[in-house]
Amino acid sequence: MSANFAYKNARDLKFILKEWLPTEEIFAYPRFADYYSKEDVDSVLDPCLKMAKELLEPSNEDGNANPCRYENGKVVTPPTFGPLFHKLQEEGWGTSNIDDSEDAMVLPHVLKSAVWELFLAANPTLLPYIILTCGAAELIQSFATPELKEMFLPKMMDGTWAGTMCLTESTAGSDVGEILSKAYPTDHPRIFKIKGSKIFITGGDNDFTENVIHLYLAKIEGAAKGTRGISLFIVPKFWVNEDGSLSDNDVQTTGIEHKMGQYGSVTASLSMGENGGCRGWLLGKNPLENDGVGEGMAQMFEMMNGARMETGHSALACIANAFYNARDYCQERIQGRLMTDPKGDRVNIIKHEDIRRTLLMGKAHIEAMRAMMYKTYFAFDVRHSETDPDKRKKAGNLIEICTPLCKAYPSDEAWWLIGEAIQAYGGYGYCEEYPVAQIARDVKIYSIWEGTNYIQAMDLVGRKWTMGKGAVFAEFIQEMRDFCAAHKASVEAAAVGEMGQTDLSLNREFAILEQALDAYGQLQMAIGGYFGQKQFSMLPLYARRILTATSQLYAGRCILDQALLASQKAQEVGPDHYDYNFYVGKILSAKYFIRNVVPNVWAVADIIKDGDRSALDIPLESFEY
Repeated sequence: MSANFAYKNARDLKFILKEWLPTEEIFAYPRFADYYSKEDVDSVLDPCLKMAKELLEPSNEDGNANPCRYENGKVVTPPTFGPLFHKLQEEGWGTSNIDDSEDAMVLPHVLKSAVWELFLAANPTLLPYIILTCGAAELIQSFATPELKEMFLPKMMDGTWAGTMCLTESTAGSDVGEILSKAYPTDHPRIFKIKGSKIFITGGDNDFTENVIHLYLAKIEGAAKGTRGISLFIVPKFWVNEDGSLSDNDVQTTGIEHKMGQYGSVTASLSMGENGGCRGWLLGKNPLENDGVGEGMAQMFEMMNGARMETGHSALACIANAFYNARDYCQERIQGRLMTDPKGDRVNIIKHEDIRRTLLMGKAHIEAMRAMMYKTYFAFDVRHSETDPDKRKKAGNLIEICTPLCKAYPSDEAWWLIGEAIQAYGGYGYCEEYPVAQIARDVKIYSIWEGTNYIQAMDLVGRKWTMGKGAVFAEFIQEMRDFCAAHKASVEAAAVGEMGQTDLSLNREFAILEQALDAYGQLQMAIGGYFGQKQFSMLPLYARRILTATSQLYAGRCILDQALLASQKAQEVGPDHYDYNFYVGKILSAKYFIRNVVPNVWAVADIIKDGDRSALDIPLESFEY
């Protein structure tokens, strides 16, 4: 089977939600208190784990075997996708879970994200249809008039209509300010004629919803140049008349992309207003009445920031599923003898040293990334529901800093990490009959989606480093220093594991994290020095490596915090308890990540301090040879 959902359980997700994060604070908010509590986590995750295996996994196989097609001007999706899209919507796992009304029974963001991780791992190509519909509906919730909300949200909430975000054009990809799509006034002050085209629109069309609601960026004639003049419009595939009926809106799907992966996910090219009949509803202020300034980019960023989190989360789910598949294969595959017992029987390859290293490397990265990501998802709930303005602000600052980390770090590391999962299979990993080949093809897009990871890196060093004149990021770093200071003197612990006496103390790990924090300070000083010398190109030259180092630093802090708790739990339950090896595994994952990954922080710092300019100095003509 080329698709296989290999999460055996949701134990690590339950550890995060029930033991590590103080989710009782989230469940106590009035929004959730009458419906959910921490005790409900199992009753939510266990059925979703079963659903992922029984319903989403087979549809993933279908998406790979029956790719989306473009025939006679229409999109054809894999046969199982439409019914499953509607089933997830009907059972409350889709757009309805973003209902912002006071009496809506919705999951906390952090718990919903755990559900979506299971679904993303089981079928990463189906979920974008739901995620993008959610994002489009949330924008309408935030910025539309009551009349527009009534017009669009009910059918988006129940899955009758889908939604997208439309930014990219053939001449303006990451450089959104250069878009050519235009909007022209009509007799109605909020309705504009739309003329333009978009490419690479995920979910841009389908054959299983009655309408597709595009959140579309365009410029009104006379608006300011660049991103300042961009406005956001609701542009439905079919126009919604006053009586609720639908009519043609001159929105044409002109083709779909043929991709290296994600075969079940439509990526469409769209043409708006080819015959002069496309209309859209303006969201926010008219730039002609606002000194030429449109609100489109600020509005779209609300959707993009959520989409960036989900993009990184999708990459994480793919990494996890790849390594869980590799683990299962390595437990079954018998080959070779141990170096320590060359005359003994052939063994399951999971017992070989390099395979153990490979699998722990994957486990450590997964759990560190997951810790960083769910700590950020927790902050989303605090920012949304907390009444204390200081707590809301603190949560918002963490989200701002961590969004580029959560998007870029998992999606950057996914490509080589899944390559290591393939390696564990040997030659079988290179064959399409085994799941890791498809996972590798599916995962690569995530480092490109929602702003390439270079854009995320420039967001970190260009915006997040300087928030509040540098005070916000300084507080982010200081929290990690305080964490080290609070715990480094009380981390002596040891326990017995399956390999005999296993050192589970964390003294060395705290010393490494402190060293990395010191190195990061030197890294920032070096960049400041280059700016003082007017060597401004050094910042973009090193930005992606800085983002990686920042992510490794914070992910290391998060997984080390988990290890402290796991160490306490392991001592409490003792070696004979069924959960003991889970806790020991958490500790050793943290030790591996801190000792083998976090030292890259000072390696990057040393490289930046050295100031190699080779990539800037090489003549462009030299690339011809």
